[in-house]
Amino acid sequence: MIGWDSAQLAEISGARILGHPPASGGPSRIVIDSREAGPGDLFVGLTGSRGDGGSFAQSALDAGAWGVLVAPQHAQAAHGPGVRLAHPEPLLALHALARAWRRALGAKVIAITGSTGKTSTKDIVGALLRPARRTVASPLNHNTEIGLPLTVLGAPPDTEVLVLEMGMRGLGQIAELTAVAEPDVGVIVSVGPVHLELLGSLSAIAAAKAELMAGLAPGATAVIPVGEPLLEDHVRGDLNTVRFGPGGDVRLERVQTDGRVEIAAGDERVVLRPSFAAAHQRDWNLLAAVAAARAIGVLPSGDLDVAFSAGRGERVQLAGSVTLVDDCYNANPMSMRAALTDLAATADGRRVAVLGDMLELGPQAPEFHAAIGAQAGAVGVGLLVTVGPLAAAMAERFPGELVVLADAQAAADELPSLLRDGDTVLVKGSQGVGLARVVDALRSARDLGARNGTR
Repeated sequence: MIGWDSAQLAEISGARILGHPPASGGPSRIVIDSREAGPGDLFVGLTGSRGDGGSFAQSALDAGAWGVLVAPQHAQAAHGPGVRLAHPEPLLALHALARAWRRALGAKVIAITGSTGKTSTKDIVGALLRPARRTVASPLNHNTEIGLPLTVLGAPPDTEVLVLEMGMRGLGQIAELTAVAEPDVGVIVSVGPVHLELLGSLSAIAAAKAELMAGLAPGATAVIPVGEPLLEDHVRGDLNTVRFGPGGDVRLERVQTDGRVEIAAGDERVVLRPSFAAAHQRDWNLLAAVAAARAIGVLPSGDLDVAFSAGRGERVQLAGSVTLVDDCYNANPMSMRAALTDLAATADGRRVAVLGDMLELGPQAPEFHAAIGAQAGAVGVGLLVTVGPLAAAMAERFPGELVVLADAQAAADELPSLLRDGDTVLVKGSQGVGLARVVDALRSARDLGARNGTR
């Protein structure tokens, strides 16, 4: 976007210029929050569930913004210095600008989606590529129809690779994002029972994810799990399809005692020493990431240090020799099973699982939750704390020590007193449950494990 003046912005976005724009020069940044607008910024006023951002056009101009791109009525009402661009649908204008900047960059684009693991895979891909390419990856949860174009538009002119996460809640959303990103590589990490309440079936979920494959240009690369029947019907003959996982094109060959992993990637061999040991990250997400990196000509090797996004399995040492596994960002049956398996494999002391509701699972929600309770028992969880009305169904099949709590605040109040020296405590649930409150309570508690194993 750097270097585009008002006339170019209007032409690219399909907007109309009102008033008298500056003779030359353009914005250096795009913002969608008028409170962040200042000199050099183009404020794009979007309509959302909480109001119409375009109504703040004047506030942005008063703050010194270079200009505004808003609906016609707001552009006409604004006055004073600054460019006023009018567009009936500012979000579509934002998409058009992002698509044009993606093309101007000439960077390779890797797009990643999946029912679970997409954020962690994005983090791994970024870590694999940065030693070899100037790489920009989606920050935080910028995986929506707003966040993705902002990520693209924020990429500096020397960017060589864009790694873009794509989220979805319904049919057509991945297709919309793919049309903006125009990926060279599309990665589908997994297909599972997420958003069942909205989409109704696993096949519909797979079809929604496969919109990424459908939107790839001929000759692009699709990276998909090996043996996933729900995706095979969507495979296209004019794409380079790479399958990862056991028996796939990219597969784990060996885990050495020093933590190094040997990966077969086609007829090439990759040896990495990742900073993580969780099986679902190492044996699955890492393989998808290696396949994506290889698709753009990067064959990684050596030490791999990944800083995972917050709430995605970060391990924190707390008072009383308690280990916290902060996996509170989100949850579904697939990620719950993976987290419990990792808890069983890594905990030296008592295993404590604080598990919240898994949302948007539809009529099958009680069975999904009960099954997680059974797995918690099978992997040796010593104390299960359920949080929320749906998670309470886990108690039906959990044979061990159990505490059932109504909400995250109750868990935050109660949990510190339940822990013992040496415990490993997993905190995981859907974002809407608010288990970050529990994590914050544990991080700030001073007397964890103070009862030295007595309850």
